Amino acid sequence: MGSIKLQNGAPEPEVFDVVIVGAGISGINAAYRLQSQLPDTTFTILEGRGSLGGTWDLFRYPGIRSDSDLFTFGFQWEPWPYETPIAQGPLIREYMKSCVKKHNIDRHMRFHHKVLAADWSSETNQWKVTAEHDGQTKEFRANWVILGTGYYDYENPLKAVIPGLENYQGKIIHPQHWPEDYDHSGKKIAVIGSGATAITLIPALSETAAAVTMVQRSPSYIVSLTNRSPSRSWLMKLMPKYVAGTWLRMLHVWRAYTAVLFSRYFPQRAKKLFIKLTIPQLPKRIPQNPHFEPYYTPWQQRLCLSPDGDFFQALRDKPTTNVVTGHIDTATETGIRMKDGTTIDADVIVTATGLQMRMGGDVAVTVNGEKINWGGRVLWHGSMIQDVPNMMFVIGYVDASWTLGADSTAHILVRLLKYMKSKNVSTAVPRVPPGGTNGYGNVGPWKPKMSPPLDWMHGKWGDIVTGLHFAA
Repeated sequence: MGSIKLQNGAPEPEVFDVVIVGAGISGINAAYRLQSQLPDTTFTILEGRGSLGGTWDLFRYPGIRSDSDLFTFGFQWEPWPYETPIAQGPLIREYMKSCVKKHNIDRHMRFHHKVLAADWSSETNQWKVTAEHDGQTKEFRANWVILGTGYYDYENPLKAVIPGLENYQGKIIHPQHWPEDYDHSGKKIAVIGSGATAITLIPALSETAAAVTMVQRSPSYIVSLTNRSPSRSWLMKLMPKYVAGTWLRMLHVWRAYTAVLFSRYFPQRAKKLFIKLTIPQLPKRIPQNPHFEPYYTPWQQRLCLSPDGDFFQALRDKPTTNVVTGHIDTATETGIRMKDGTTIDADVIVTATGLQMRMGGDVAVTVNGEKINWGGRVLWHGSMIQDVPNMMFVIGYVDASWTLGADSTAHILVRLLKYMKSKNVSTAVPRVPPGGTNGYGNVGPWKPKMSPPLDWMHGKWGDIVTGLHFAA
């Protein structure tokens, strides 16, 4: 949709039914659902970066891979075409680009359009979306805004708080901004952290590094999975690709969900099981306790996946690959000293200590001139923000694939737009009953997404009216 010049030379804002912010998994999936189920709906996708992919375009550290299986992390409408459930970043980017091209979603994408603000006006029942492009600001108008921006800050990683780090003379790298073409061969590397990023980095770095040490304050659960899906081969022979893909998706959804349920209802038994599976994979030189004895029960935090047990394989095959557990006393000029006196020499310190949260992509949201603060607000079906009209906020799961949650939200969006058109209303606002949010956030439409199968069924057929205030 083109724009025209006003008399003062400024372009007239382009008008769409929907503006999608972000060209990652969430934005691409929402775009497909809109164009396939509401083909007359006009929309555009505004992406601040120069390419699609979101997380998978940003992260380029060694070994970057999914921490969810691709049969559920991939799109339901374009099943993952490979036999490996866990895939590395480049293959995921290739898959996403092929999906976008095949379904002509790329024609809706505008790159280097960083959305700065979204302002709702009840006078026009529209959003004014302001984006920065080539050093200039551009305006768009839309009936709906979809925030497919993820949950963390793309520009500013979480800073590791390590005493004495300013004294360290070696190289410091955060995985979020891994230097392009950096050669770590022959280096002594200390990886601080025990989450999915660290578990991914260790095997990749250990292949050519002189030594790799994972420095962790507390351990995580690491689950080894066979990175092959034998069922895919025979399903593809027996059924059409889409039918086989659907069966594989359902199989992996229920397999993961039952494991989560088992951990929730039998936490101590689950803990014993995971530890029992870990012990045989360790070399004799590394004891299970304290290095692989998490203080919490499974799924209180996200589990780390190790495809084909590559993390443990690195520990067994490389005597120079080690784990140190405890509290850091200080960084020295040449490495790290722990409070128990253990020292780790390092040419490179990798701070794999997590991501900095930034909900909504740092878009300044206002409703009739009033700034919307995220704190203290509840979400309607995990998809719309309390008291914010005509805006969907896409989030996924802690204990399942992100895409499953994103697709549930997309189904709600499509059904809600159809409902509003049938009732000839233009505005939908989530409103909690009188008395404020106390007591809400865990009941009715204000419950968070917790169950991928049930959330999917709700997205397809459940109540999408309760909790919303509609206006013409």
